[in-house]
Amino acid sequence: MKIKVDASALREIKWYQYAIRFIFGGLITATTGLIAQHFGPIIGGLFLAFPAIFPASATLIEKHEKERKQKHGLSGTARAAQAVSIDAAGAASGTLGLAIFALVAWRLLPSHPAWLALIIAALSWLGASALFWELRKRI
Repeated sequence: MKIKVDASALREIKWYQYAIRFIFGGLITATTGLIAQHFGPIIGGLFLAFPAIFPASATLIEKHEKERKQKHGLSGTARAAQAVSIDAAGAASGTLGLAIFALVAWRLLPSHPAWLALIIAALSWLGASALFWELRKRI
């Protein structure tokens, strides 16, 4: 599978599904804040790498895939599991890229202008995420 942007999927999502993602992501972020408050910023920072929107996205992807297959009289369970696993692999690649972003930003911010350091870190995140995605396919 190639990395691509599919804007047609945005038309399939209902407004309340966006609301679910927003609320779920907010709850995960708030929980991370509570963890940081209780256990300290180092432990809390580890939880910030968790893609807050992923659990809600995974359930919505599963639902949409099953609905597509059921329209044709099929179960869709296997296809839904495959689609969610691909999304999980993308989330994992993005999370690893986020770690690269943090490392690059941490090293560059003290000695470079913030805007430059963040641009380089963002490009590093993008490149690392794409690289991890490609490596995942070869393993």
